[in-house]
Amino acid sequence: MTDFRDSTDEAVETAIPRRAAARTAKLASLPLGIAGRAVGGWGRRLTGQSAEEVNAALSAKAAEQLFEVLGTLKGGAMKFGQALSVFEAAVPDELAAPYREALTKLQAAAPPMSARQTHRVLAEQLGRSWSQRFAEFSDQPSAAASIGQVHRAVWHDGREVAVKVQYPGADEALRSDLRQLQRFSRLFQALVPGTEIKPLLAELADRMDEELDYRTEADSQRRFAKAFDADEQIVVPKVVASAPKVIVTEWISGTPYAHIIKDGTTTQRNEAGRLLAEFHYSSPTRAHLLHSDPHPGNFMLLDDGRLGVIDFGAVARLPHGAPPALGLIMRLALDGRSAELFEVLRSEGFVRPDTELDPEDVHNYLLPLISPLTEERFHFTRRWAQKQALRMGDTRSQDFRTGRSLNLPPHWLLIHRVTVGAIGILCQLDAELALRSIVERWQPGFAD
Repeated sequence: MTDFRDSTDEAVETAIPRRAAARTAKLASLPLGIAGRAVGGWGRRLTGQSAEEVNAALSAKAAEQLFEVLGTLKGGAMKFGQALSVFEAAVPDELAAPYREALTKLQAAAPPMSARQTHRVLAEQLGRSWSQRFAEFSDQPSAAASIGQVHRAVWHDGREVAVKVQYPGADEALRSDLRQLQRFSRLFQALVPGTEIKPLLAELADRMDEELDYRTEADSQRRFAKAFDADEQIVVPKVVASAPKVIVTEWISGTPYAHIIKDGTTTQRNEAGRLLAEFHYSSPTRAHLLHSDPHPGNFMLLDDGRLGVIDFGAVARLPHGAPPALGLIMRLALDGRSAELFEVLRSEGFVRPDTELDPEDVHNYLLPLISPLTEERFHFTRRWAQKQALRMGDTRSQDFRTGRSLNLPPHWLLIHRVTVGAIGILCQLDAELALRSIVERWQPGFAD
């Protein structure tokens, strides 16, 4: 039985930094540090070091600083780092290695708060006799989320549970971080080629209030758990109890996707990728929801071969399922029906009424993005992701000009980001899978 009394060695508490001035200073140090190292790099080149050597050193230092600052701040800064991490596969190989390690750490690591603070939050949220609801409770957190940390425990009825406790001051910190990060969005853009940072930050800010109230997360998780109850491929832990800043769910354990990305076998990688695609494309039909926080820290491969999914703080509500227009766009692009494709894109708001574009240019821009659907099985690789990022980011190319002329309607933003994020994980996994058959089964409008 765990001793629930406050620890006596908690003289220095590790609260989430709350003062706006202190958090702003930490965030400001990121772009300033990157800029300072770049200036120093020019000096080293003049002394004879190659550009490759200098760039590698700069990247390693920038990645180290990125993790140190974002991980320490937690809150919105850490959430931004987690969102960036799924795009790591698109970063060129010569720059990716240092960022890969630093950003992956953000998926599951942050300095913990003290036991005293944890107990205080639990008492506020579950009542002064909160400890009586548990048979056991570990004061040592087993994982960190962007705005909270997770403790392993045993519920009073003997069930193993995960207890997510929100950091004190997370709401204030989250708002401060996102405002500050938006100011530096252009500087962060260089870290992830081919990704629009500003809309990503705007979306994180828009969904902030939902994620701060764990009752909303609990409701979403209950709906997912019901939709996938007794499923042979996917496991969503059931919610045991919830409050605004604490959520208790059934405990599941398995091999995290981050470990599979690093050391997994080919069989593990392929199966992890297939299960992720199955979950992503089937959720809108089965749950009328879309899990909208796609980073490897939220997925694990269980010992029985099923996919375990956690963290439902960010969820898109799709009462009518996935939009059939998405399947139709895929189908028309595959069939080369560029004129019809262009009209659908215009009707959905991807092409503004006052924009003049050649339908063939638009088709040529989109076709490589749906190349995974042109084959019975497709091998998702970092090389493929890098090729797409370079193609869309080459300012001299027609694809760049076409992409800049297209619009991303607000109601499509979340679906787009989640799909891109899921594909990013597939590329990190180096997974080969039959994506087309999954899309044919679940995506409305594709096979109609």
